[in-house]
Amino acid sequence: MLICRNCKPRKRKMDARTQSASDISACEIRIERIFNAPRALVWQAWTDPAHIMRWWGPQGFENQRCESDLRVGGRFRLEMRAPDGNVYRCIGTFREIVEHERIVYEGEAAEGHPCGAGIPPHSRVTITFTAQGQHTLLTHHTRFLDAERLVAASQAGYQPGWEDSLTRLAQFLQSNP
Repeated sequence: MLICRNCKPRKRKMDARTQSASDISACEIRIERIFNAPRALVWQAWTDPAHIMRWWGPQGFENQRCESDLRVGGRFRLEMRAPDGNVYRCIGTFREIVEHERIVYEGEAAEGHPCGAGIPPHSRVTITFTAQGQHTLLTHHTRFLDAERLVAASQAGYQPGWEDSLTRLAQFLQSNP
């Protein structure tokens, strides 16, 4: 989620199970999170639009719409409303899908969006699901076209927005075993 730099910063507790790193020279942001849920359940929560509606986005955001054609070349679109009433659109195309293991998608520009897109345009996002017994290591890896786009996304709150989303996903998984 690319959050407009006009949004108020949020104070959050970092979950000890979340690790994040940015590498400007490699033009990437990597976030890892261990979920107390089996891989199949985490995959389902990530791929079913009805589930996505309940956890995607930073704390305080409400999802209004989610469409997903989960196949290579398929598109997705999600709209979320910020506490201030602004609507943020996440639009992209799936490039690779390996069931229960990996999803790769590319972000597209969202017309009329104050920050350009909910998922940075010209970025490739790889979500990896790794089973660890009854737990799942989820790796959210975003590779940007260039350092300028990485810096812009970072300044707009991309990484904290995803950390919030993963916290919401953990809460969703705990309440929907």
